[in-house]
Amino acid sequence: MLPNSERTYHDPLHGAIVLNSADSTEALLIHLIDTPAFQRLRRVRQLGPASLTFHGAEASRFTHSLGVMAIARRAFDRLARSYPQLWPYRPIVLCAALLHDLGHGPFSHTAEEIFGCNHEHWTLRILWESPPIRSLLDRFQPDLLGQIEQVYRKRHPLPLIWQLVSSQLDCDRLDYLMRDSYFTGASYGKIDLDRILLALRYDPVSQQLVLAQKGVTAVEHYLIVRYFMYAQVYNHPKNIAATWILDQALGRARELLRTGQLEADDTVTAWFTQDCDQLPLEQYLATDDGTFIYHLQRWQRHPDRVLSDLCQRFLDRDLFKARDISHLPEAGQQSLLQQVYGWLTGLQLPVPYYAGLRVSLSRGYTLYQRGIKVQTTRGLQELSELSALVQTLTQTEQRVWLIYPRQVEPQVIAALG
Repeated sequence: MLPNSERTYHDPLHGAIVLNSADSTEALLIHLIDTPAFQRLRRVRQLGPASLTFHGAEASRFTHSLGVMAIARRAFDRLARSYPQLWPYRPIVLCAALLHDLGHGPFSHTAEEIFGCNHEHWTLRILWESPPIRSLLDRFQPDLLGQIEQVYRKRHPLPLIWQLVSSQLDCDRLDYLMRDSYFTGASYGKIDLDRILLALRYDPVSQQLVLAQKGVTAVEHYLIVRYFMYAQVYNHPKNIAATWILDQALGRARELLRTGQLEADDTVTAWFTQDCDQLPLEQYLATDDGTFIYHLQRWQRHPDRVLSDLCQRFLDRDLFKARDISHLPEAGQQSLLQQVYGWLTGLQLPVPYYAGLRVSLSRGYTLYQRGIKVQTTRGLQELSELSALVQTLTQTEQRVWLIYPRQVEPQVIAALG
């Protein structure tokens, strides 16, 4: 790269994200972005199969990661101008923000639901075991990687550093709420980013990220947005149904593969036959959304009727119904499920793959990791103590979904009265 050159990423939310190679930290970010492990994130959708519900939900983990870094740079640089002692921590914050989702598997969080893997575990494995990334971090600063791990584990001795990356008011949440709202067309997902960033403060006594009292209203709105995005986008019934079908298709594929009735390449075979978190690094990094989409396309022509039907349903968006039955007592939910099983048996459809229950949780605010502290005339106070609105958002809303094919929709409606 030429000296004093710039790299510009034009982002629909943040405008031109410019990285200047004359700045040593930003030069490091440019090199990290260019590594194969980071470029892989272009092929992992931010919202998994949500594009089957919201056709614009095509953003990738790559674009989200750049966005988190851009917000973190704005927030940190503003704080450091007031507290110059923070400047040495800039590489830690920006690298941790950029690389925080490096370990996401295919279909993002959906892979964690289906395969039981942990993207945070994989982020650290990639940082420590991928030579291109490890060498860049080690050359820049010998203890940089160790400090980034402290950020991810929320153990960095300066709480501000990890709170900017992972807390109730972090740069990750700020970007994904804005980005997911934009790409799904959910207008109620808009937040006042400028006002929130202007209200962020550093408390040198507790060394925490805190909020000026003037920013409370903007953060209340941000938390309401988070609640509605979970209730109306992330836990949309079509998303629930799409994830169910993908889960069942891959479950059927795993069963057939183990009995020698199905072919898959070495990478996908490893995902089905080994503990996901124990896969060799090369096989994990060789996997993205396209890897499994290719196999689903092949398997839709497989002679096994269940596998071919489920794959075709996912690819053609011929989804099952997902009906909210939260109003029923648990015994009533199980009774209705058994009735659905009976109707499916009459249609000669294999019960475990074509019906079931799924639980979704929505909550706008949790008090974990110290919550959000607000500067007041009486010292630092927890946000939910100052805001009755935020207090209501700490309550978890649980919804139970009945998943079933459209063929039994009339019977389900009749059973529900």
